[in-house]
Amino acid sequence: MVDSHVYIDLLRASRDPIEIVGEWSGTRNLAICGMIRMEVLRGVKTPRSYQNLANFMDVMINVRTNDSFWDEAAALAWQLDRKGKVIPSQDIIIATCAIRLGAAILSSDAHFLVIDGLEVITPPTEWFS
Repeated sequence: MVDSHVYIDLLRASRDPIEIVGEWSGTRNLAICGMIRMEVLRGVKTPRSYQNLANFMDVMINVRTNDSFWDEAAALAWQLDRKGKVIPSQDIIIATCAIRLGAAILSSDAHFLVIDGLEVITPPTEWFS
């Protein structure tokens, strides 16, 4: 699962996230959730870029949410809070999606590093230069 920060940072660096992430994924399955989709697409500047990214995301594994998902997310947030590890709700949602799917997260966001059992892959720094 590729975190929204990766897409956003690539766009800010005038890099094509479809090309970079697509090449990086190789034979890996890519996954997405509604939170990542919303965070990325809301910041895209042109209708063409919006549609291209939306089409790219449409072919990924989409983690669906239901009542039990929200229970899992709330429980994760509660557990982290009790340990003094308060992270933004949107990151809790993304992490819960990855955990539910058994997926790693490609992200440079340190919030994910405090979640036990979540594999975090750091993107190469050269992607953003």
